[in-house]
Amino acid sequence: MARPRSIPDAVIFDAVLEMLEARGQVSFGLVSAAVGLAPPSLVQRYGDREGMLRGALIHGWDGVEAATRAADTAEASAQGFLKALGAALRGALIWASLGDEVVAARAAAWRAEVEASVARKAGCKAEAAAMIFAAWQGRMLWSGAGGAGFRLRDAVKRIG
Repeated sequence: MARPRSIPDAVIFDAVLEMLEARGQVSFGLVSAAVGLAPPSLVQRYGDREGMLRGALIHGWDGVEAATRAADTAEASAQGFLKALGAALRGALIWASLGDEVVAARAAAWRAEVEASVARKAGCKAEAAAMIFAAWQGRMLWSGAGGAGFRLRDAVKRIG
């Protein structure tokens, strides 16, 4: 069977994001093995590892922002909204975004958007929404380390 002539950027970027989540690192060699495209082809397409990584991070934020808009429309409560977002958000996306000035600004804008939605949905002030956001992010981070921790609903009640 002949290999495909071209592989869409989205397929490559999804592979990069999956590697970041699973391994915490990416390289042309790893991505090449995952998508079946030669490392020189990746270099030709993206220039360098940072160019490939930035493209993947931007692609990842496109998906998160679309999920945020959908959840904001579909969910009436702050906790329902954050729960819906949790399914779309990868921890490695946030972590990796902080190392790139352009993408970090996009992540910060997303956070402000989420906090505004939480404030509106929970009927609380911006400072309380920021604390709810931080509690939600902390819960997402530590739940992967074994344990459910607190219930988000309880945090919204106490803080909001």
